[in-house]
Amino acid sequence: MASPVRMIASDPARARRLVLFDIDGTILWTDGAGRRAVFQALEEHFGKSGPGEHRFDGKTDPQIVRELMRHAGVSDADIDARLDEVLDRYLALLRDELASTDHAQHVFPGVRELLDALESRGDVVLGLLTGNIHSGARAKLAAVGIDPERFVVGAFGSDHHERPELPEIARRRAERALGHPVAGHELVVIGDTPADVECGVSIGARAIGVATGRYSVDELRACGAAAVFADLTDTAAVVRAILAD
Repeated sequence: MASPVRMIASDPARARRLVLFDIDGTILWTDGAGRRAVFQALEEHFGKSGPGEHRFDGKTDPQIVRELMRHAGVSDADIDARLDEVLDRYLALLRDELASTDHAQHVFPGVRELLDALESRGDVVLGLLTGNIHSGARAKLAAVGIDPERFVVGAFGSDHHERPELPEIARRRAERALGHPVAGHELVVIGDTPADVECGVSIGARAIGVATGRYSVDELRACGAAAVFADLTDTAAVVRAILAD
């Protein structure tokens, strides 16, 4: 997607579901490209990178930077003063990492088929709900051969550093793209972490978990997911879960 929201060409009145996908651990795996880029950017700007074992999943990029630097003893004022520069450097390093032949990114099984199936329907609109900054999301998708323009709307870590704020941003952008109000029950959030599930539940969306990341089927179900899959290979079953009332 060239911008976080664009008008759709199809008949918006037919839209029955807006399906918002997480990226890392749900659509694709970058083999640690994002982690390496974050840590290097922090070393360059702060001379320290924080604890190497820090968990990134379910968080926004700005949130990750803040948490790592707080662990390293950096003041919030100093973090805020350098945050934009750090994220700009992170993006450049991320692109280098994704272009490197030393590591291999891949799309999770069933994702391409699911996107094709949903995109072929006139009543489904594709979107993104991710902690990645906007340009980082585009870079990761492009690296595995998925056109970012397939996703009509999105909410990103560059929109707000707190992940729970993103679903409402996505909903408002969907209303602009579709030209009519979008109720919570018309939204579907698909992700691999409890944070993804909780984001969806918080605005009345249907949350679907996929256990292709760090969390198990049982852990995602316990967070309130309406449906949970081990992966997205059963296209028909996932589509049924998306369209369920």
